[in-house]
Order: sequence, then C-alpha cells, then structure tokens
Amino acid sequence: MTLTEELRGLLPLRPAPVLTRPADALTARRLAESLGDGDPRLPRRTFSDLLVFRLDGAERTAVVKHPRSRRAAASLAHECDAVRRLGQDDRLGPWRQLLPVVEEDRPDGPLPLVVESCLPGVGADAYLRHAPRQACRVAESALAAISALHRATGRTEDVTHRTAGWVEPRLDVLAREVRWCRTGEGARALAAVRGLLESELAGRRLLVGWTHGDFHPGNLLLTADRGTPSGVIDWAGAVPDGPALLDCHTFVLTLRHQLTGREFGAVVADVLRRARLRPADRRLLAGVRAVQPGPGAETAAALLTWLWHVAGNLEKSQRYARSHRWVADNVVAVLAEVPAPGGVPGVSGARPRPRGRTP
Repeated sequence: MTLTEELRGLLPLRPAPVLTRPADALTARRLAESLGDGDPRLPRRTFSDLLVFRLDGAERTAVVKHPRSRRAAASLAHECDAVRRLGQDDRLGPWRQLLPVVEEDRPDGPLPLVVESCLPGVGADAYLRHAPRQACRVAESALAAISALHRATGRTEDVTHRTAGWVEPRLDVLAREVRWCRTGEGARALAAVRGLLESELAGRRLLVGWTHGDFHPGNLLLTADRGTPSGVIDWAGAVPDGPALLDCHTFVLTLRHQLTGREFGAVVADVLRRARLRPADRRLLAGVRAVQPGPGAETAAALLTWLWHVAGNLEKSQRYARSHRWVADNVVAVLAEVPAPGGVPGVSGARPRPRGRTP
C-alpha cells in the first residue's frame, strides 16, 4: 500500500461540507438550469456518492439525484427500476403512496440525473434525534408499514435453495473490496459466515418477497405532527425475492445503532457474542414474526442482515473499503465474533487490525 492510500484511509467517509459546499452548489445550479425550472435547495453529498438536492419550481417540488461515480450511477439505475416496478404492482394498492415517483431519468451525458417526486415528511432519524422516547412507537409503525409490503408481494417457503443466491454474491463483494478478507483470518472468517448461514437457513420457512434492502430510520419519512410513516425512499438495494426478515432486522439494529451511538458493526457483534438479540429488540421483531423461533435463528438473521448491509455499502462506494476505521468497526469487528466450525466463538480468537490492509 502506498503512502497516499494509507493517508486516504484515515480520512472521514464523507468530506467536510465546508470544503465541498461551493462545488456542490455550483453543480446543483447547473443541474437545475438543465431542467429549466426551479431553484436548488440544500445540496448535499451522500455516503453513496450522490449529490442530492430539492428543486423548488413554479410547477413542481422534486428531489434531484446526481451520481458522482460509476458505482453511484449503477446504484441509481437499479433504484429507478425497482421504484417503477413497485409503482406498477397492483398488489400494493394504497401502499404505493409511500413510494417516490421517477419523473425524469437522464442516465447519459456530462450531468446525469434522476428527478423523483418529493414525498412529505421528515426523516425518522432526524425525528428521533429530537424525540428519542418515541423510538418504540416509531419502530412499531415502521415495521408494520414494511411488513405490509412483504405480505402483499411475498409467500412463505423453504429457503434452502435461495441461500446461495442471498449469501455468495455478498461474500464475493467483501473478498473483492476488502483485502483483509481475501487471505488468512479474513478468508477463514468469511468461510465461517458461509457455513453458519447455510446451516441455519437450511430447511427454514421464511417469507420471501419484495425487500427494500436498506430499511433504516434515514430511509423512512414520518409526518412531522404525528410521526407516522409518510414515505419510504432510497430503493437502490431492493430485490423482488429477498428475505422479509432482512428489512425488519435492519431497522431494529440500525435503530439501536442510532440511539446508542455505537457502530452498526458493534451492535451486530454484540448479538453474535450473546447468541441472541437484546430483549427489547426481540419484542419488536416478535410483533412482525420476522423469523421463526429456534436455536441459532437470531444469530443467523443478524449475520445475514449485516452481510447485506456491508456488501451494499461496499458496492455503492469505494469510500467504505478505503476507510480503515469503517472496515475495522463494521467488518472486522463482526467477523472476529463469528463462531468457528465446532461452535467456538470468534474465528481468530482476537480482534485483528486491518490497518494498511484495505485497498
């Protein structure tokens, strides 16, 4: 690893807004002018290499998304396809009101962009920062909302034949993007993840259907007055045949991450060490019957949720793999707790340090 790569790995995931704001404002203005109507408001960069802003015009209020990398462009194209397919799915009925509408899609040219309808409400993450005591109520309404999507589009089936498709591509992403995962302790840890998930999912009957793939408080909109769901955004990770438990566990685990200030990887590692969810999280998930009860079920569900989460982030942006801190806290910390064959906790027995080992 070069000195430049080493130093880049120490930088924060998102550049300081004070450094990027002038360039982002200029790009947003150019994008708005290309659309011919409206003023750009609150341009911001996301962790997934998108420039996002609200467009306030005489005829409409919309959200504009501009990909800043090839990965972001591919992710945005997938999101548009998923939103369009869901919007045309009659099984959803009134639930489609929670979906954004793709109003314009310009994938080519020097300034590619997507224009989506602007859904009402405030992000649940922001809402809970001001009203943390409402966390349980918000979680219950969020899980009820996403479960309605699962029930409308899914069916319960034996998922043995689906395990490879759910697990292998995402393990490949970790091995490709994170150098530590390719050899030695990292490779053994990925093999242990594969073995545990294959073993625990074999013969299980789970609800399979349209899955958001990244259903956390930041992607849920709430009405400002009552705090009830008013929209679900950012469908870049959506699939039509995913495990419904994924969305439910993602929301509950990321909610704990937000409320405690701990890294998402630390929250999942805690589940693996305890071999069970915390009681409050179990009660929330029991309300939507996210997974059949049984030995190892909670560990497997948390591990599958983690795998989709980190692989999704790594695919969306190279920033994640470059960040030593993110890899250590959200990849290595979890893999160090995965039971090795024979049930011994922790593949390596001690938390390894990936410093200088990521791409």
